[in-house]
Amino acid sequence: MPIELPFSQACENNKAPILAILREVFDEPGRVLEIGTGTGQHAVHLAQAMPHLKWQPTDHPDAAELSRLRLDQAALSNTLPVIELDVGTPPWPIDSFRWAFSANTAHIMAWKEVEQMFHGIAERLTVGGAFCLYGPFNSQGQFSSDSNKQFDQHLRTRGSHMGIRDMDDLNTLASSVGLVLAKDATMPANNRMLVFRPSVD
Repeated sequence: MPIELPFSQACENNKAPILAILREVFDEPGRVLEIGTGTGQHAVHLAQAMPHLKWQPTDHPDAAELSRLRLDQAALSNTLPVIELDVGTPPWPIDSFRWAFSANTAHIMAWKEVEQMFHGIAERLTVGGAFCLYGPFNSQGQFSSDSNKQFDQHLRTRGSHMGIRDMDDLNTLASSVGLVLAKDATMPANNRMLVFRPSVD
C-alpha cells in the first residue's frame, strides 16, 4: 500500500507559476537555499525542473521532518537532505548560496523573524544572486483583495505575531541589509513574487 505523503493543495496550485518566474531568475548554476520547505512539494518540483541548481531544503526544527519522506522518495541527484534552520537562531547551518527562495513564510513568521531572514540571506548571498519571496503582500497599507483581508484576519486569530506584510516595510527592510527589489511579479490567487538582489551601490 502506497505511503501517503504530506500534501498542500496551495503548493500544488502555485508550483507551476512559481517555476515560471524562478526559471528566469535562477538562470545560472548555484546552490538554492529554500526557507520553509514544508511538505517538500516545491523542492521536488522545482529541483526536478531545474537540474542546473543544487537545492538545499530547510525548515524550522519543529517542521523539518515533514518533507523528508517526499524528498527521500524523489531521490533527486540535485536535492540535498533537508536541514533544520530557525532564522532567529544563529549561526545558520549554511555559509553561502547564490539563490534563496521562500514561499508563504513572511506572513506566518513574527516581524522580527522576517527581519532576521532578510539579514541572514543578505549576509550569505553571493555576487549576482537573488532572493525570491512568494506570498500575499499589501501595498501602502491596503489589501489587494477581500480574500487577502479575510486571510489576514484568520492569521491574526491564530497568532498575534502573524499577518500579511506590507511592501513598503519589506522594501525598507531590504534596503537596510543591502538588497533592492528588482522584480515584483503578479501571481495567481492574489499573490506576488518579490525578487530582491544585492544593491550595486
